[in-house]
Amino acid sequence: MLTFDAMRIALATDFGAGPYVGQMQLALSAPLPGLPCIDLIHDLPPFRPDLAAYLLLALVRDVPDGTLYLAIVDPGVGGPRDVLFVEADGNGFIGPDNGLLAIVARRARRCAVHRLAWRPARMSRSFHGRDLMVPLVARLLSGRDIAAARLPPTEMVGAGWPERCARIIYADHYGNLMTGLRVADLQGLSELDVGGERIQRAETFCEVPPGAVFWYENALGLVEFAVNQGRADERLALRVGDSVDLPAP
Repeated sequence: MLTFDAMRIALATDFGAGPYVGQMQLALSAPLPGLPCIDLIHDLPPFRPDLAAYLLLALVRDVPDGTLYLAIVDPGVGGPRDVLFVEADGNGFIGPDNGLLAIVARRARRCAVHRLAWRPARMSRSFHGRDLMVPLVARLLSGRDIAAARLPPTEMVGAGWPERCARIIYADHYGNLMTGLRVADLQGLSELDVGGERIQRAETFCEVPPGAVFWYENALGLVEFAVNQGRADERLALRVGDSVDLPAP
């Protein structure tokens, strides 16, 4: 039987503000009253597991192991897509098989993927986060059967997605623009042509004057565009999902 010993649960969704996160937290608190439940992020790129997959990987890079991530970006909710449990480098991930967990699985040093066939007797068709995935988390952490079957990582949806994601994957409160790229993906480039501007690299904000646009390696290990005391999203006229043109390798 599949088991996982979690120190905490972390929620990562595209739900935003509203009642959905609170309902999931309440549903988790009843069967697992002593386990911390952390809100990691609730504004993953909505409806875009192809973008959220790269951000999820970056978000878990420097946080404690032994965490079970309940990750949901699920535009196909109610449809035939599967639910997966991925154990990767000491952490667990439960989420839809739509690519959201594929990059975590690919980049892991140690990884096991399971398709989960257990279903509750009753659940809504449109809120599987509360009615399916929360019960799966509770059963897994309580040592009860969830009808898990091993799945080769190469058979996950998204297994063939590119190694680098040359797109904007997140815009934060300040208008800074995260990409799915790492510095190694830029082949030693120090300047980039983005949004009609030539952007120089800096290490951090205090290295450039107020109003200057630059790119840097952010705290998640991703290439990010920023304006010192300004908004890169407005300056560069870019939004989540837009491509970042790079020289061919």
